[in-house]
Amino acid sequence: MAANMYRVGDYVYFENSSSNPYLIRRIEELNKTATGNVEAKVVCFYRRRDISNTLIMLADKHAKEIEEESETTIEADLTDKQKHQLKHRELFLSRQYESLPATHIRGKCSVALLNETESVLSYLDKEDTFFYSLVYDPSVKTLLADKGEIRVGPRYQADIPEMLSEGESDEREQSKLEVKVWDPDSPLTDRQIDQFLVVARAVGTFARALDCSSSVRQPSLHMSAAAASRDITLLPWKSLTSIIEYYYMWKTTDRYVQQKRLKAAEAESKLKQVYIPTYKPNPNQISTSNGKPGAVNGAVGTTFQPQNPLLGRACESCYATQSHQWYSWGPPNMQCRLCATCWLYWKKYGGLKMPTQSEEEKLSPSPPTEDPRVRSHMSRQAMQGMPVRNTGSPKSAVKTRQAFFLHTTYFTKFARQVCKNTLRLRQAARRPFVPINYAAIRAECKMLLNS
Repeated sequence: MAANMYRVGDYVYFENSSSNPYLIRRIEELNKTATGNVEAKVVCFYRRRDISNTLIMLADKHAKEIEEESETTIEADLTDKQKHQLKHRELFLSRQYESLPATHIRGKCSVALLNETESVLSYLDKEDTFFYSLVYDPSVKTLLADKGEIRVGPRYQADIPEMLSEGESDEREQSKLEVKVWDPDSPLTDRQIDQFLVVARAVGTFARALDCSSSVRQPSLHMSAAAASRDITLLPWKSLTSIIEYYYMWKTTDRYVQQKRLKAAEAESKLKQVYIPTYKPNPNQISTSNGKPGAVNGAVGTTFQPQNPLLGRACESCYATQSHQWYSWGPPNMQCRLCATCWLYWKKYGGLKMPTQSEEEKLSPSPPTEDPRVRSHMSRQAMQGMPVRNTGSPKSAVKTRQAFFLHTTYFTKFARQVCKNTLRLRQAARRPFVPINYAAIRAECKMLLNS
């Protein structure tokens, strides 16, 4: 029950596609719609696979700079497999919000700011744990360091001098040092310390004798009265009696009652937590017959007898040939499979446990691919308002909206100055629903120009 209960502030997995990895989001609001469904307003986190190769190189450069500043080797003692899996734990925070159906939540995770003093193995040893150190802006495609910084190291801590031996003088210039506020060899006795504590408590008693609530209320009352006086000056043509009469009359109108009901309904629609039951099995599951494991790389329900043992591996990640459940992965023409463990890893971390040749080629420039995972990823970028890179196909090109603005002509600006008596801007502003006689203004302006 508690595992399926999600609250505001939780980091959760969202499933937008049965074949793509989960989206990682942080719940900001839980709103109940008019139809009774629950929508979650979430903050977007992006994986390395979601950003361009140029930004990935920038992120790797930033990681090396952190490693040099901290004077600790982050990835020196890691194996190639651990380095590969560590990249799957890195996320990029964004300031982008989106609304997603709460029924698409598929579990909880943990996301934290990268701790420079902690070993990166702590992230690999914990399940559903991610870290971030950079902020990604999908609109302008930039990576910036987060403002949070842990000030640890010789750049921020004081240098402790060596202990002076007996008879050795301190050669430091005392005038340049800070004021000493604590001395371990204090000459005070216990009685003197007790007397100081009694005096400190007495001073605190006198300080609490002041009624802070009344002293704070009086200035607030004066400020409120001054603000009300300034508000009245904004309506000089209205008397104070008519303003008060309008205020109480407004509270009896249907518009006020409707507005009050809308506010109450909005408060009721704000949820603090939501329960999401166990979701249905993934449609990418490969059905098994007679309880036997699913087929290896080949058609479902048939047995594949390879001549090369390397071609007979069933799982594209861990190369296992036995699993209680198989999942189809990748392009349909490739007929690739993942075991249950590797499929769960793919959905959560957005990659395979072992690096593949396709992932290595992804870092180098290559021609457009027909991988459906790439197409679905690009469609997700389009939904999130991110510009999509052109792959040569007219379908992938996103139309740019033409920018426009309202430009006032010189004739209109001139008419505002010379036809002030006819236009009467202040009077027109007080009556916004009364149309302005543009014909009379145009005629007067032309007459003044001709004369």
